[in-house]
Amino acid sequence: MSAWVRHRAFESKPLSGAAGGGQGGRPANGTALATRTRTVRKRPDLYRVLLLNDDYTPMEFVVHVLMRFFNKNEEDATRIMLHVHHHGVGECGTYTFEIAETKVTQVMDFAREHQHPLQCVMEKK
Repeated sequence: MSAWVRHRAFESKPLSGAAGGGQGGRPANGTALATRTRTVRKRPDLYRVLLLNDDYTPMEFVVHVLMRFFNKNEEDATRIMLHVHHHGVGECGTYTFEIAETKVTQVMDFAREHQHPLQCVMEKK
């Protein structure tokens, strides 16, 4: 027997009315093996946070949003902003649902406070 099985074997208790290999419902050798179920944890779904292009929000404001809410340095923020400008949409980051939802809300609220029509959305990756 392996060490793991040896440490996991327990003395069985009499089972009333249960069928068994030995006397009184006990297994024939007097021991029963306790099994342990293993729970496999599923990784949480990830969501992409996207900025959508519009013709009114200043590029500097978009760079500021990327630096403030997505912790991008100025170079990365400028690169993402230009991607949004040229392609209509750009990815800011990938997060779990709650974090992505919070970032979308923060960006949208911040844009409204500054009277910009900037749109931020999330989609499942």
